[in-house]
Amino acid sequence: MPVANLRNLCRCGSHGKNFTFIAKRYATTHSTRGYRIWTSRQARWSTKSSQKPSLEPVEGLFGSTSADSGTVPLSRLWKPFVFTIAFSGASLAGAAIWQYENLRQRAINSMRLPLNWAQERSIMPKKGKWRQELNKWWSNLSEGERLFFPLCFVNCLVFLAWRVPSFQNFMVRYFCSNPASRALCWPMVLSTFSHYSAFHLFANMYVLHSFSTGAVASLGKEQFLGLYLSAGVISSMASYVYKALTSQPGLSLGASGAIMAVLGYVCTQYPDTRLSIIFLPVLSFTAGSAIKVIMALDATGVLLGWKFFDHAAHLGGALCGIAWCYWGNAYIWQKREPLLHWWHELRSSAPTK
Repeated sequence: MPVANLRNLCRCGSHGKNFTFIAKRYATTHSTRGYRIWTSRQARWSTKSSQKPSLEPVEGLFGSTSADSGTVPLSRLWKPFVFTIAFSGASLAGAAIWQYENLRQRAINSMRLPLNWAQERSIMPKKGKWRQELNKWWSNLSEGERLFFPLCFVNCLVFLAWRVPSFQNFMVRYFCSNPASRALCWPMVLSTFSHYSAFHLFANMYVLHSFSTGAVASLGKEQFLGLYLSAGVISSMASYVYKALTSQPGLSLGASGAIMAVLGYVCTQYPDTRLSIIFLPVLSFTAGSAIKVIMALDATGVLLGWKFFDHAAHLGGALCGIAWCYWGNAYIWQKREPLLHWWHELRSSAPTK
């Protein structure tokens, strides 16, 4: 098995805050969205096979499981395409409503509660030493970190599920995106929380933690989460299209597509931020240059058919983040007033207990 290669370990700073990230380029024999699971016999998609998916063995940590394989015509992707639009729209709409509810609750609390009582409650110690320590730790976190840790927790739970032998077939079917699978749509979402190796999980969570504070400070936690979920599905769709066009087999999983959207947004929003490789601090470059190099490598991988990572998913995620920076925030998020007005009317008309 080739030794995993980790490079481009970087530290960046913007507006007085430091962000640290890994522009990941690592490879193993199990390469998915950055880590793809190879079939035991290097299964090829036969142009003579039927369009109905077939089952082929996939070597895993606990032995072989079965995965759908077969030709994938573009006409089969209409359902994932509709799902991508619907899920992305629902994610952004849910994020807007979540922000509305948070602001509404703050306004209600500020009107109902005396200021001195609210201040006293905010500093009221919790019962139990461990609760006090936990509350102190949570209070010292940034908004980005408070959003990162629940996301990381979900990813860790899914990672542990991969370690249960009886779950293997279920995990391959529903937590790996595969355009040849009978389950097409929900794996596009679930695969973005799925990691098969500890190194893959660590690298992705390290990058997400490093950039979450800056991205949330710029977007707000609600908009950030809406973008993150949407980018994960869009990157899966980009992977589906690439695999269908090139007739290449392989399952994909990992948060890299969604994380690439965060990198694309931050590096585009703050292009002049100076980055440096953590082990070579004398070598520095701008964030704008970094995202261009990363995308150039992924574009080369797509054109040349490299199989180190799911380069199409990386490109789809990065382009989503860049598009959101230039266009999405202004023409989608800032135009959410009709939705919020409808939600406000719906809440007002609902019977109260």
